[in-house]
Amino acid sequence: MRLVQFLQDELQRRVGLVDGDRLRLIDGFTSVYDLAFSAIDNNTGLNQVIERSVSDESVEYTDELMFLPAFDHPGERARLLVSGTGLTHRKSAQTRNSMHTGVQTITDSMRMYEWGVEGGRPAPGAIGTPPEWFYKGNGYVLRAHNEELQIPAFADDGGDEAELAGCYVIDWSGTPRRIGLAVGNEFSDHVMERKNYLYLAPSKLRQCAIGPELVVGAEFENVRGAARILRSGTAIWRKDLLTGEENMCHSLGNMEHHHFKYSAHRQPGDAHVHFFGAGAFSFGEISLEDGDVMEIAFEGFGRPLRNEVRRERGEAPLIQAVPL
Repeated sequence: MRLVQFLQDELQRRVGLVDGDRLRLIDGFTSVYDLAFSAIDNNTGLNQVIERSVSDESVEYTDELMFLPAFDHPGERARLLVSGTGLTHRKSAQTRNSMHTGVQTITDSMRMYEWGVEGGRPAPGAIGTPPEWFYKGNGYVLRAHNEELQIPAFADDGGDEAELAGCYVIDWSGTPRRIGLAVGNEFSDHVMERKNYLYLAPSKLRQCAIGPELVVGAEFENVRGAARILRSGTAIWRKDLLTGEENMCHSLGNMEHHHFKYSAHRQPGDAHVHFFGAGAFSFGEISLEDGDVMEIAFEGFGRPLRNEVRRERGEAPLIQAVPL
């Protein structure tokens, strides 16, 4: 099942079930989050809740819709944690390694990737090597299909990162529940990161996007996709993508364990969007310009995610804390 969240008449939140070129509207629920907790509260599967709630009413599934992120926390955006696991694909490790060659023959980035190769896919019931983990922000940084991704005035750059992201809620017992997966653009400042790998953490504090569709029960073994950069409607860069467990050094279960092992990440009622790493991105080949459109698609995950790059104008203001 593939779900879309959008605003109807620019005001009312709605959830639609993808049915070809139509979205069949869900009655009684205005968010995927609420659908998930209905399943939890009634001790049933999410698919069953959706099947019982889908109506005969539908709308045309067009790019003119006012999309919301494919998953969010509808009441408190600050209760949605956005995070990710890096160095899961060899290409990303090689790119990171090339940023810092000359410092040492094998950088810490490549060493961490190799640790994942050695121990990131543990046997069932075992705990594997921890992957790299990073924080993106809370729900205020999350954007939807067709929304702009902004390069702040203080940033050095902004760059696409085509990934899949897991969407989760924490049930009332503190157990993480995976709702589904969505196409994502993790969007980071690679120029800042390249200056010094210790700048990785602030380089990740940028807006990002998921959508337009959330896939319930998605396969994550071997997923093919493609990313493109469009400038004035013409593709200036394109790369085929491979993701999923067969193409990564960490298993899905290992990434989830090392994210949710922290009790702060298991607070009942919270929501999480967690990116699983990129296999290719345009950084090092082109430099994104204001107005470029990033397009990301994965087979089996519905329509492509598109976001325009928008660079904030002017000088970055000085932010000062005011004594009380």
